[in-house]
Amino acid sequence: MPMFSRSLLLLLAIATLGVSACRSQKPPSGESPILAPSPAASVTSPEELALAAARKDLLEQSWAAYRERFIQTDGRVIDWEAESRSTSEGQAYAMLRAVMIGDRDSFESTLTWAEVNLQRKNARGQPLDTLWGWKWGRTPQGKWEFIDANFASDADIDAIMALILAARRWQVPEYLALAQRKLVDLWRFSTVEGVNASGQKRRYLIPGPIGAFQQNNLVILNPSYFAPAAFRLFAQVDPKRDWLSLVDSSYEVLQQATPLSKVRLPNDWVVLDLTTGQVTALALPPPGTSEYGFDAYRVWWRLAWDVQWFNEPRARQYLEQNSGHLRQLWRSHQKLPARIDLQGTATANYEATSQYGMMYAVMRLVDPAIAREIEQRQLTPRYHQGIWDDEKAYYTQNMVWLGLAPPDLLTALISSK
Repeated sequence: MPMFSRSLLLLLAIATLGVSACRSQKPPSGESPILAPSPAASVTSPEELALAAARKDLLEQSWAAYRERFIQTDGRVIDWEAESRSTSEGQAYAMLRAVMIGDRDSFESTLTWAEVNLQRKNARGQPLDTLWGWKWGRTPQGKWEFIDANFASDADIDAIMALILAARRWQVPEYLALAQRKLVDLWRFSTVEGVNASGQKRRYLIPGPIGAFQQNNLVILNPSYFAPAAFRLFAQVDPKRDWLSLVDSSYEVLQQATPLSKVRLPNDWVVLDLTTGQVTALALPPPGTSEYGFDAYRVWWRLAWDVQWFNEPRARQYLEQNSGHLRQLWRSHQKLPARIDLQGTATANYEATSQYGMMYAVMRLVDPAIAREIEQRQLTPRYHQGIWDDEKAYYTQNMVWLGLAPPDLLTALISSK
């Protein structure tokens, strides 16, 4: 059957069956697919079984299309919308998705390319640390190399998480050892000490090098980098550092930032005073403002994972309380603007498929009826031959795929030691 016809049938099957907990049958002997359920999951109806099969096929098909279009044979992930550059974020997303789908070859190639090409070095060519410089591409002189060697902590977080899960999935201790080395540097170079609003000592995750994001007692934070589920995973393999303290500080900053938006939406960027724990809006770039936009979408997905894997009540409460404006907009207009300012006013007259992918992850937990509608009316019509939107939309592919991934996708690996 041609790929287009097959993909259309898969999407129709998912849309028809609606949104419910996605579960799979008992995997065959040998290496089990990562799309297997958690041990407690069970199929309760033929409809759920059909939905799980359709979802599995869709994720595998879209991953194959992404691998063909966006990943070179040497493992470099290409952002076609940004002058064919590569980023640490792109390498990390590919690694994470490869673990989920069970594609070890792609995992190893994307990891290897990043380790070879994104390693940060001093003037003498010696490694500075184990973190990755965030932007690599063609310079004005036509040479392919670092454009910006500063690291972006969200990429390192996702890469480390992927390494830990890969070590468990494929029983490769070297992956775990590399993750543990990276955790030492992530803690050292991308976390700072301060206090919260109650005066208690806290450790905070910052978006990159301290010198780039801290001035005196003020630090610029990106809430979409907060990954409490990943921090819990880090605590399992690196007990020497208090990763669980980052869980608490992440939720505190998110709650502190809520009043900044009159409609309680998460922010792209905020400012934290380390001496008082107070969070304020960032009015002007760089790096961005405190409006709700393409960065902030990822807050939904990261907290949804903390609900799905660790049943965190703070995550569920945040998702329920802070998605209310978007739910209201959806019910009224059946669409969402791509950007919304702190007053609740749309600042873009277009939509973003990446937001719909991230919102699906939330609505599946707090309002399944809206999740079903988003999938049927926004995601399904935009999917053709394994690609959402167009073949250059690198960010969209990752956000939608991660948003659609079933809740119990990685439960078995998360809970194992």
